[in-house]
Amino acid sequence: MATYRPGWFALTVVALATIFLFAPLVAVVPTSFTPNRYLSLPAGEWSLRHYRTLIEVPEWRQSVALSLWIGLISSVVATTLATLFAVGVWLVQPRFSAALVGFVLLPMIVPPVVSAVTLYFLLTTLSGVSTAIGYDTWPGVALAHVVMIAPFAVVLVFVALARVDRRIDMAARGMGAPLRTRVLSVILPNIRFGVLSALFLTFVLSWEEIAVTLFVTSVNAITLPRLVWTGLRDNVDPAVAAISVVLIAVTVLVVAAVVVAQGRRR
Repeated sequence: MATYRPGWFALTVVALATIFLFAPLVAVVPTSFTPNRYLSLPAGEWSLRHYRTLIEVPEWRQSVALSLWIGLISSVVATTLATLFAVGVWLVQPRFSAALVGFVLLPMIVPPVVSAVTLYFLLTTLSGVSTAIGYDTWPGVALAHVVMIAPFAVVLVFVALARVDRRIDMAARGMGAPLRTRVLSVILPNIRFGVLSALFLTFVLSWEEIAVTLFVTSVNAITLPRLVWTGLRDNVDPAVAAISVVLIAVTVLVVAAVVVAQGRRR
């Protein structure tokens, strides 16, 4: 079988598109080394002062730790709820399953500002009941993130379930296996990659969530995206460029590690 090789025109288009997409990311790198107190390209002198800011200023460390904590909690909760929901619908197959799935996927359909306003009123109401899980608290932010990211986990788990042959579940049921055994020993092992993908995706979505976070936080629960947004809105802090370079480097390392792991596995 002949192997298709792209021509020079296709390669040129791909190269230009890649340069266009990555040029803004590359431009951030020299900006992060500016010695000035504002965003600018270094003119002869390069400085690490803004990288030191990320370490020395408590606000940056606290925001990173809070974003990691909220991302971990919300992704685990969202993936667990999505898996229970998807497996339940897959097993029971109720007549109104389409309506149930559509209701769960509403946060993906409605504009983010609508969800943000709704969650704002929900959390302010919860604040009247308990100040520990309401507006401007990390449990409240985690709850809002769960609502926003759970639909994505539901989609991924349903995609994984679509590849599962129902006959293996019927065989387990025919051999007298209870529901718990069927779910834990038959269904979940066959969709584990879908569940892990949902866990990773929801963590990333929670990590970068900003629209809803702006509505449900004020001064106490400051996540990294909110702190970056504040730095760009108020004083254009060059530390934003430094944290952007750090995140880009971490992303490149993670992608490279995944590619190397997949290559070794093959």
